[in-house]
Amino acid sequence: MNDDAALIDRFITVIEQDILPKTRAGVAAGNKVFGAAILRKSDRSVVIAETNNETENPLWHGEMHALKRFYELPADQRPATRDCLFLSTHEPCSLCLSAITWAGFDNFWYLFSHEDSRDEFAIPHDLEILKEVFRLEPGGYNHRNAFWTAHGLRAEINRLPADTREAFHTRLDAIKTAYAGLSETYQASKDGNDIPLN
Repeated sequence: MNDDAALIDRFITVIEQDILPKTRAGVAAGNKVFGAAILRKSDRSVVIAETNNETENPLWHGEMHALKRFYELPADQRPATRDCLFLSTHEPCSLCLSAITWAGFDNFWYLFSHEDSRDEFAIPHDLEILKEVFRLEPGGYNHRNAFWTAHGLRAEINRLPADTREAFHTRLDAIKTAYAGLSETYQASKDGNDIPLN
């Protein structure tokens, strides 16, 4: 397995084993399906994995909650952000894009796109905010800039050899099925919660 494939394999494993279990618990508590993890570049070990916690604070998106927990770690146990990889289950919204930038990460990776959030998870707010506030069409922000480079996992997988792609797509199908079920649970339970943009 080449290094690109090994990195993608690691990201998928982190979603499967670290983020998804937390997201199941988060959705059961009334939160959305978004999650994130921060890994060390050196050995790809997980520093922190978290999920959305908007029932506590509407700012605790998956990425924001991961950053909160990351900065609660003792300084001697917290690597520099330039030495980390940032993984998000869903393409970060404008709030989370800004937080990733202000925290000093030079990268982020995501599985589901903004369009997926709107179309498959019935959460259109990311695209609506980008359009209404920043006048950006879907995909209109700069994915490679002076601060960071954004990587869509599916696009990166599609650059790999066919046999490797197929194995990854099989795993992604299982993840997609799991998130679809969690989305149904969230959508069925969101009435009456006090999350501003539910």
